[in-house]
Amino acid sequence: MGPPTRLWRFSLVVFCGGILLWSSCGTIQDEVGFSPIFDGKTLADWRAVPESLRESWSVTDGAIQGTGLEDRLAYLVYSGDEELRDFELKFSYRMLTDGNTGVELRARVDTTGKRPFEGYHADLGHVGIGPNILGAWDFHFAARKEFPCARGARLVIREDGTSHEETIEDHVGLDDIKKRDWNRSHILASGNHFQFFINGKLSSEFFDGIGAGRLESGFVALQLHNEGTVVQFKNLLLERTM
Repeated sequence: MGPPTRLWRFSLVVFCGGILLWSSCGTIQDEVGFSPIFDGKTLADWRAVPESLRESWSVTDGAIQGTGLEDRLAYLVYSGDEELRDFELKFSYRMLTDGNTGVELRARVDTTGKRPFEGYHADLGHVGIGPNILGAWDFHFAARKEFPCARGARLVIREDGTSHEETIEDHVGLDDIKKRDWNRSHILASGNHFQFFINGKLSSEFFDGIGAGRLESGFVALQLHNEGTVVQFKNLLLERTM
């Protein structure tokens, strides 16, 4: 067997005369350069927020298990590096119940009290919860406008606060996502460009062109949204690219 290789995805957005031009090619796969951030046995390097809901998080059968104990936001923050800027995150997830979950990126404390954290949020949930959650991007801002970016959408947020959206060809569909079984996710954050893949297919992506208030760095956190939700995460791998 030869050495592992990486297939790169290249993306480019150009504004020309007010027209959005898009070029994209390639795929992504393999684990070269990635490091595990979960040891499969303990929650070392992870902390619960709020601390009062720390029992929401446990290790079961080699996976991090989140169990919604209340109808309120509960997070498990990766504390091994809380100033992540550009990175790739790979993991597998399994929804054992219906529910709403996901991963918060470049997160920081929301000092306004609107939510526990500000962050860019890769949304997950059970098959059937709808395209505005499963495979979507959500924006958790304290003051800025929060744009929709559903599954299948490519969103460009312009510097002046307006936006442009188009449909991703051959984006991940419900038939590509397994019910009550393991699915692979891959999240890329590079400058103002974010991509979200499920089972090897692009689900949604966006460019945040607004400089003021853009989240430049922060921590990664797993999220629970609802009481009764049970979700598992395993094979969490991180590569910091800047």
